[in-house]
Amino acid sequence: MNVTVLLFASYADALGARSLDLDVRDGATVAELLDGISARAGTGRLPPSPLVAVNQRYAKPDQALARGDEVAILPPVAGG
Repeated sequence: MNVTVLLFASYADALGARSLDLDVRDGATVAELLDGISARAGTGRLPPSPLVAVNQRYAKPDQALARGDEVAILPPVAGG
């Protein structure tokens, strides 16, 4: 099944794109998607625990993805 992945900040820089259309297995989870992305070249220096939103709602690693989902990956935000 196909999902659209939106990449922000260091993730977009590392992967050289602002978005990716990825084919993932039916029932894939957010964690599995992140594992697949982290295996790509250029991602070795990325923060290991990004914030993830699926269809504009924050998602946990065990959330299952559905065909056509929009997944946004953002680096963790620090502040004070």
